[in-house]
Amino acid sequence: MSSSPPTQRVRAGALVDRVFGWAARAAALLTLGLLAGILVSLVIGAAPAIHKYGLGFFTSTTWDPVSEEFGGLVMIYGTLATSIIALVIAVPVSFGIALFLTELSPAWLKRPLGTAIELLAAVPSIVYGMWGLLVFGPILATFVQQPLQAVFANVPVLGALFSGPPVGIGILAAGIILAIMIIPFIAAVMRDVFDVTPPMLKESAYALGSTTWEVVFKVVLPYTKSGVIGGIMLGLGRALGETMAVTFVIGNFNQLDTLSLFAPANSITSALANEFAEAGSGMHQSALIYLGLVLFFITFVVLSLSKLLLARLRRNEGTRA
Repeated sequence: MSSSPPTQRVRAGALVDRVFGWAARAAALLTLGLLAGILVSLVIGAAPAIHKYGLGFFTSTTWDPVSEEFGGLVMIYGTLATSIIALVIAVPVSFGIALFLTELSPAWLKRPLGTAIELLAAVPSIVYGMWGLLVFGPILATFVQQPLQAVFANVPVLGALFSGPPVGIGILAAGIILAIMIIPFIAAVMRDVFDVTPPMLKESAYALGSTTWEVVFKVVLPYTKSGVIGGIMLGLGRALGETMAVTFVIGNFNQLDTLSLFAPANSITSALANEFAEAGSGMHQSALIYLGLVLFFITFVVLSLSKLLLARLRRNEGTRA
């Protein structure tokens, strides 16, 4: 049986490598081109609103399609507030889940529990929204909002923070639903990066008398901080871009009368979902595209800050070394 000469095989392998490199480069350039195209289309679509409102769009709370007066402060505030609440809740819970699965869970429970948590990510967002509106909202109003209002009614700051109609929908409800939705993503990433910590490092720390908490905070977290921050940013990106679940439970109220956690509000994604299909061509549609451009910018800023944070952490490691 004859075989091809070694020289031909080397040439064929080099050609395959070259084609693969071209394909990978083309895919990267295509991704950048699509990103640039999205940005350009958003700028072109939002140009009339940018020209008319300028930076005042970020400080105005007026949203009146009839008189064509638009301001995005309510939606921007709702988007940022719900995402921050979601992170405040989801990060500690996700850290606890990852810690339990990697350090404390018995072997027979680790796999089924990890699979069950990951399955939460497969639940459609509209299901979370319906559950939040029909089940979680009444529970939040009856067992959380009303007791808090009864206790802190006369307290100057806390009374305003917990004020609002006891209906169970608003910024806090949307933030909690978002937290439930992003916990599987953050927990899965944290668990995976915790698992890649060399066992020798952990065993050495245990041998020196370290407790589980000391091993996690002084060995595992420093070794995996880049992956942990990446998982948190992944969850934040999901929270910023979530639409249907937020639309169900945030209240879709385009006024910013109070900063209460229980007050109905609106977000950029819910405003786009509710109004874009019915918005006529003109200033209303342009203002909605302007909101989409703002969300694009917020996401870009968040990702850029995470990259800068990781770069600073690496630079500090080099300085200590």
